[in-house]
Amino acid sequence: MLQNTGKLAGYTIFITGASRGIGKAIALKAARDGANVVIAAKTADPHPKLPGTIYTAAAESERRTRLLLLTFIIGHHRAKFKIEAAGGKPLPCIVDVRDEKQINDAVKQAVEKFGGIDILVNNASAINLTGTLETPMKKVDLMLGINLRGTYLTSKLCIPHLLKSKNPHILNLSPPLNLNPIWFKNHTAYTMAKYGMSMCVLGMAEEFRGSIAVNALWPKTAIQTTIMDVLGGSGIDKQCRKVEIMADAAYAIFKQPTSFTGQFVIDEDILKKEGIKDFNVYAVEPDHPLLPDLFLGQKPEGLARQMEEHVSLQVPLQLSKVQILPPRDLFLTCSTQSEEFSVQM
Repeated sequence: MLQNTGKLAGYTIFITGASRGIGKAIALKAARDGANVVIAAKTADPHPKLPGTIYTAAAESERRTRLLLLTFIIGHHRAKFKIEAAGGKPLPCIVDVRDEKQINDAVKQAVEKFGGIDILVNNASAINLTGTLETPMKKVDLMLGINLRGTYLTSKLCIPHLLKSKNPHILNLSPPLNLNPIWFKNHTAYTMAKYGMSMCVLGMAEEFRGSIAVNALWPKTAIQTTIMDVLGGSGIDKQCRKVEIMADAAYAIFKQPTSFTGQFVIDEDILKKEGIKDFNVYAVEPDHPLLPDLFLGQKPEGLARQMEEHVSLQVPLQLSKVQILPPRDLFLTCSTQSEEFSVQM
């Protein structure tokens, strides 16, 4: 794995959707370097089935950077932190990226506490993999509101502070702009919303060239998250890599100068350039065949065949029954013949 070098010590990194999964992994990687980490996410109260809130993420970030004191005061579904620390410091903020005031308040808190913002990671995302006739407009609005508008808005509010940093970065967790119609036909709305994040990279990289590095990061293979475990069923994790590969790839990007911009980076590619040769360390099960991720060239039908070769699926791969559970952006309602359950992206 990519070793920490202390490059981010004293930097402030603002991460949306950082209470779980890839966002949390990036937060912890930065915290180990001694960075100040703003954990901006909606999840403040524990979910009955899913681990992780902005406060537990902050607590883990604190432990990783040897913070000296953490005090929880909980009441009426709210928690406050009192922290005396040495090294990196976490700041948990309740943020719905569709809410301009909440983002603005979180940005102000970050600047007041840490003196500025050096890195923004737009990780928050919503997904609904259904066709045009099956996708209600409220779900279209939700995906566009979180993925596209949320990314644009959070970037817009952070940019004035990023411009004051000595090596500012914006990193969007979004795919390369693959215009093969195969990636549109089964879930046009989701692809539009996710590609909207990538178009922010394309435009802002050029707009702020020489001042802010703006890039995208996407995994080459499936990453083990709650949604993969639920959709793939028992054994799907064997075909995935761990979230740490995305954290290491993000770290490699943050080390680059601002001249490294407008890039649509694949995790494995940049880590190879960093000298990583053994990718088995990132595999949930070393040497097991891996699933390629969406938008990277292999057709969805090929992904389906691969999954069927290695695991018994518990849910249909076409995801025709997957729905976002309102009003929680990052939750999906998945239906099978026998049950209905919720998972987080």
